[in-house]
Amino acid sequence: MNTTATTPFDWSLIRSFLAALDQGSLLGAARQLKTSQPTLGRHIAELESQWGVVLFERTGRGLVPTATALQLAESARAMEAGALQLSHTLTGAQSQSTGTVRITASLPVAVQLLPPILAQMRLALPDIQVELVSSNQVSNLLRREADIAVRMVRPDQGTLVAKKIGSVGVGAYAHRSYLARRSPPRLPADLLQHDLIGNDTDPSILRGFQALGYPVSREAFVLRTDDFIVQWQAVRAGLGIGFLADYMARSDPDVRPVLAGALPIPALPMWLAVHREIRTNPRIRAVYDLLAEALPLALAPRVTAN
Repeated sequence: MNTTATTPFDWSLIRSFLAALDQGSLLGAARQLKTSQPTLGRHIAELESQWGVVLFERTGRGLVPTATALQLAESARAMEAGALQLSHTLTGAQSQSTGTVRITASLPVAVQLLPPILAQMRLALPDIQVELVSSNQVSNLLRREADIAVRMVRPDQGTLVAKKIGSVGVGAYAHRSYLARRSPPRLPADLLQHDLIGNDTDPSILRGFQALGYPVSREAFVLRTDDFIVQWQAVRAGLGIGFLADYMARSDPDVRPVLAGALPIPALPMWLAVHREIRTNPRIRAVYDLLAEALPLALAPRVTAN
């Protein structure tokens, strides 16, 4: 790298690098950071000049990260996490907010996504205690049984403020032990010849098959349960092919994607909902702001070298 002690380091360059890495284009990165495409281009060029490396290959389809960019990504993400922690540490110190904030989230989010964020929150907002409720019911927020809700559907009640903070990718996955004894499906229709793990009362997976032209019934699932954690553990046990959130599947390297790119499963939006009193409650505002920044980072797909 060509950086020297006299070269001031600009954190915005790292933010632009990570946005370009995650979005795959200058236009997408500019939209994410709410800036202009030429500004993003200058940031990337300046970073490449300072470091003396090529970070992206420019192609007609967008930006392709070089091996060097992929090697630097983890360190850059660590810097991003540190900057986020510093920002919220200052926020907590300035607001002097203390007390308890009650968060409600679906079971998979509460089990998989939130614990690392809560550990970060403990460092950034040490005077705030968190109560976490695993529930899919929006009503508990309306009844003031929670202060903040993480939901996969947008609450439409006028007393709540809702913000879309990201999208949850969903795909078909199986454990390598299952794929070792069964030939992996090559076409969506091949799934019907496999042991499938699905819902009990929730018809969403059946509707997905119907949209593909395969009107299957509940009997197509060798295991039926509406508990997503049970589905996840069944996939990990090698019971069959399940339909999981990408953020859950990537936590176990032995769980492999099936029909990646060939199964059109729409992503699910994630919403952060809160009472309107967030505008006057610094404690809830501090937690809300931290979640609004940290959850999109936790949902973002990881870029790895081949």
